Amino acid sequence: MKKRVLNRKRVVILGLPPVDTLDVTGPAEVFAYANKLHGGEPYQLELICAGPSLDLESETGIGLKAHKTLDEERRDRTPIDTLIIATGFSAIDRMDLPAIDWIRTRSSKIRRICSICVGAFALAEAGLLNGRRATTHWGMAQRMAERFPSIEVDPAPIWIKDGNIYTSAGISSGIDLALALVREDLGDATSLDIAKSLVLFLRRPGGQAQFSASLRSEQTSNPSLDELRVWISEHLASELTSGILAERLSTSVRTLIRTFQRELHMTPAKYVEEVRLEAACRALELGARSVEDIARRCGYHSVDVLRKAFARRFGVTPKEYAERFAA
Repeated sequence: MKKRVLNRKRVVILGLPPVDTLDVTGPAEVFAYANKLHGGEPYQLELICAGPSLDLESETGIGLKAHKTLDEERRDRTPIDTLIIATGFSAIDRMDLPAIDWIRTRSSKIRRICSICVGAFALAEAGLLNGRRATTHWGMAQRMAERFPSIEVDPAPIWIKDGNIYTSAGISSGIDLALALVREDLGDATSLDIAKSLVLFLRRPGGQAQFSASLRSEQTSNPSLDELRVWISEHLASELTSGILAERLSTSVRTLIRTFQRELHMTPAKYVEEVRLEAACRALELGARSVEDIARRCGYHSVDVLRKAFARRFGVTPKEYAERFAA
């Protein structure tokens, strides 16, 4: 017999237009399935539009219809259990300031406050992430860290919980976060049933780092550095110490490190590691070579060294990565 839940938790998704559609529909599907699979419909799910009407604009051009506007919500004092902030990439430089003020004002009375992808910028604007660890889409992490230096931005995890604040990474990670929230409320069995119904990982292997392009393709302001980066990518099996790279660039190690930090925001050693891992990932995806051959070609002394690098960077083994992403 299904358990009935008498006290329904009000889950509010606040859309700051234009939103990324999946930021809204992904988590909503998880909570909707929780209502289907768990007796008593534990969640009261509402979509609120921060715009002037119920029509919530999206980045795709596919409109969403909200239950109410934010102005209507201001007059409704029904308690909110979980607030989820969704927006789109094009909105983060022109945040809705009245909406940000509402988030800040209501936050003290909400049990859980969450953001999906770049919705973290709204929480940051509201001051809710100050002194906290948070994540956002890997491609926007550096920008967020520069704009909000009081936040410890970590681009690797799929989602992060710091106190009662939850931030999630790239767009589809809102589904992962919603599954975790349901698991907190209703337990492993229900969240597993939802993951099966939606054909999802209950806990996605690895972090979002496995999806990022660690090898920056754009040019820097230093042509000599760009030439060195090309040379590095063509000589991954060689020894690539800072001393060797400095000699190649005809400069000192100290100047080399300063140049990498200024142009690429990382040390030469970190850059080499990123490029080697990127190359290993691409080779594993193609699936034509053995792990031993990939390790050798990418500059790792052994498969064990490659395995440790994957575990440290992605949280999965090369074999697990290949099983998921190989063609």
